[in-house]
Parts: sequence; structure tokens; C-alpha cells
Amino acid sequence: MPTSEFVKRPIVGHIALLSSVTLFAANGSVSKSLLISGIDAAQLSQIRVTGAFAILIVLALIFVRKELKLKLNEIPKFLSYGIVGVALVQYLYFVAINRLDIGVALVIEYTAPVLVALWARFGEKEKVKQRVWYALAITILGLSLVTNLWGGFTLDGIGVVAAGLAAISLAIYFITGEKLVAKRSPLAVVTLAFGASVIFWAILEPWWNFNSALLGGQVNLVADFNSTFPTWTLISWMIIMGTIAPFFLSFVALRHLKARTVAIVGTLEPVTASAIAFVLLNESLLAIQLLGGLAVILGVIVAETAKEK
Repeated sequence: MPTSEFVKRPIVGHIALLSSVTLFAANGSVSKSLLISGIDAAQLSQIRVTGAFAILIVLALIFVRKELKLKLNEIPKFLSYGIVGVALVQYLYFVAINRLDIGVALVIEYTAPVLVALWARFGEKEKVKQRVWYALAITILGLSLVTNLWGGFTLDGIGVVAAGLAAISLAIYFITGEKLVAKRSPLAVVTLAFGASVIFWAILEPWWNFNSALLGGQVNLVADFNSTFPTWTLISWMIIMGTIAPFFLSFVALRHLKARTVAIVGTLEPVTASAIAFVLLNESLLAIQLLGGLAVILGVIVAETAKEK
């Protein structure tokens, strides 16, 4: 297990984090293409966590077997973390991007860092600078522009609610993850979290009810071209490059960086995901939504710098 002699290396954390953000962003377009093909959000979430766990458990048993053992009082922590921080974040995200443009969904979801800053102030009683309130105001204004509230709110209501709930779950993921990786390696933590998520989905969506024919279909990934890919290839990409790699890299980042730092750099994901979705899926935002997205990102940056040293 990690000892008190562990030395944090910010450069390692930032490289891991930027790589994670890029992979997560690309996965947005891949996942939406799979959703459009007929796989629903719950099914896709279950496929994602189960496939990822099958690989992670093998790696964990080889490299960190001893760290997989949990004390009785640790079980509720990892169960709740796996359900809220992994299963629900992914499910709610899939619901959101299936009903909204990927960029809009992610801008709403990535208000999570503001929630993290507010938790630091009120939940953990940490001292924060006055600017956290400016951050909150800027973020709320930005969200009103992204959702086109002034134009009569034309977005899908369920999609917006799902993205908002995903933001809350993501905030819990950031806050709890920082504490968990302080006591265990990132591989052990992500494996245990995904294991809890697999149990959650196995109860709600028994595998014998899954329509396996969905995996044998074809998916069109590029909107302007009639080029299709076998469903199983995109699912494989989603599991390995869109899940295992970025989740592991994010835990590595949390081990070397503060949760608030991870959250602020993570705001690059909506920007990157929007660019990829524009190229692959022809998704684009209104000018007022772009302005709102920039306001949200500014609010997050202000929130991330609000903690007093």
C-alpha cells in the first residue's frame, strides 16, 4: 500500500489528466453514435462498466491483489462510490447526450467543480475566498445562456435534468475519489468502484434480459459519410479507450493533484467534445450558447481559485 513517503508530481498529474480529458471527450461522439443505433442508456452503461471491470479485475489481481481486500466499514464507501461516482455519472451522461448536443450536456455536467468548491466551504468548513460567490453567479448566468432560458427554454427538459444530476454525481466523484486514492493505488480504487457498479447494474438490468442482437449491428460514426462500423468495434473502443484508460488516468491525476485542480482542467472536456462532435456528428451550438459555455468555464476557473492558502 502507498506510504507517507509518496511524492506528488504535478507534471505527471497534468499529463495524465489531459490525456484522460481527450479520451473522455472523444468517447462522447462514439457513445452517442451507439445510442442512436438503438442501444439505450441503461444498456450502454451496463456494457461499459461490465466490459471495463472484466479487464480491470485481471490487472488488479496481478498488480494490486492485496489492495482489493476491504474492511467491513469500507464496503459501504466503495458501494456508494461505485454507484454514484461511476454508474450514475455514466448513465445520466448517456441520457443527457442522447437528448441534447454533447457540448450542451457537458457544459451543464461540468458545473461540478463549482459544487466541489461549495462543498469545501460548507461541507468541509474550509476557508474560501469571496470570489466563490462571483463564480456561482457567473456559472448560473452561463447556464441560463447555454440552456437558452431567455429564448423560452427550447432544450429537452429530461436531458437538462439528467445533465444536472450528472453534475452532482460528478462532484461526489471528485470529492470522494481524492480521499480514496490517498489510501489505495488508482488501479485498486477504479477496480473496486467498477465492481460495485457492475453489481448495481446486474440487479437493475439482469443480463438474461439483454438483447444480444444489438451487438451485431452497424453504427454510422460520421454523419456526412455513409461509412459504418460494426457495433462491437465501437463498444470495444468505448470500453478500453473511452473508459479504462481515461478513468485510470483520472485517478492517477487525483493522486498527484488536488480535486479542484483536476476539476478545473477537466473543463477542457466540453470544448474538446464539442469540436469532435462538430466534425463527426455535425453538432453545433448557437452563438449565445457558446457565450454561455465560456461563462460557465470562467465560473469554474474562478471557483477553483477560491480556496484560501
